[in-house]
Amino acid sequence: MQGDFAAVTAHERPDRTAAGPAGDGRAAASRTRRAVGTLLGCLTALPHFLYFLLVGAALGPFLLWPYTRADALRFIMGGARALARLERTRRTVFFHDRFPEHYTASDRKVLRYLAVRAYTGLLCAVVTGLLGFGAVLAVLLARGVLRGSLGWDELVTQLLLGGVLLFLDLQGLHSLAALDARTARGCFGPSEAELLRRRIDQLAESRAAVVDAVDAERRRIERDLHDGVQQRLVALAMLLGRARRQRDPERADALLRQAHEESQGVLTELREVAWRVYPSALDSLGLREALDGVAERCAVPVRTEYLVDGALPRAVETAAYFVVSESLTNAAKHAAATAVSVRVALRGGTLAVRVEDDGRGGADPAGGGLSGLRSRVAALDGSLRIDSPLGGPTTVTAELPCG
Repeated sequence: MQGDFAAVTAHERPDRTAAGPAGDGRAAASRTRRAVGTLLGCLTALPHFLYFLLVGAALGPFLLWPYTRADALRFIMGGARALARLERTRRTVFFHDRFPEHYTASDRKVLRYLAVRAYTGLLCAVVTGLLGFGAVLAVLLARGVLRGSLGWDELVTQLLLGGVLLFLDLQGLHSLAALDARTARGCFGPSEAELLRRRIDQLAESRAAVVDAVDAERRRIERDLHDGVQQRLVALAMLLGRARRQRDPERADALLRQAHEESQGVLTELREVAWRVYPSALDSLGLREALDGVAERCAVPVRTEYLVDGALPRAVETAAYFVVSESLTNAAKHAAATAVSVRVALRGGTLAVRVEDDGRGGADPAGGGLSGLRSRVAALDGSLRIDSPLGGPTTVTAELPCG
């Protein structure tokens, strides 16, 4: 969210320069550059006004006729977007504004921006002209004072009037410059309101994804307990019942040995279910050791590369663990893979998890396990990509922000 807002900032933040001559020089250069950009904006406003006046008058009748409206509008928008690109370049060069590279404004936004730009630019030119005219009058007033041809009462009156007009001119230039920056921000990048709406939609989707992921986890746990642990417990109870009813000591001893082996299997499967619910090794050992445990239990050889220094947020560790665990399970059960590589690396505040196998591919991103992973990752504002062409290989990549 903060990165999106920073990307669409259309006005230059005040330069925080160091104190001293170097800082003063940079601040003066910045003010000069912005002043030149403002004056250039006054000059470019005239072509905008003439474009609306001449092209609008020439093509206005064609806009009223349905059969020529599309071609006329296409011609108008071609020139309008060219003028808008020039304005975007001016804002970038002289004001150091930063706009999204792949954002395309709608036709209505472009036309509205050029109309406002023509008005503010011409008005800025008028205010600048009045400021220059006031400077000439100030020179004449100073000359009159030096010659002694101006009385004190007239001098005070002229100074008060000139001060008020100077304040109004400077305030007008400041307001017009702010309006110019605000309209550019609205045209060349999504507005803050639009970004807020997008963020609300993302949060609503993430909340729904979290609810779906929790329900899916509950169903999976119930299925594992019912189809796995419960069935083995039933088999264990049957073995114990047969051993108790058995009158032959040797046969009863054999049944007890089978029951003991079955109990060990039940404990192993119950431990597997508990690990799939939440791996306790994350709390006691950390992500690296937990992933090593997953790799050891996998039926396919796994090569693990862990490039993380320091601690990670608990939610990020949990999501990364489940991404690797689910990917290894799919590679062993469904992909017929013979080797899997796992790479976990921290890059610029984002944990990148990459799992690649040499299986037959064709994984369905909409499947239960992978869709649950996507919901888990999306809940952390992360992204999950699955590349699994037929014939393989299958690559699962997750990016999890750690901020």
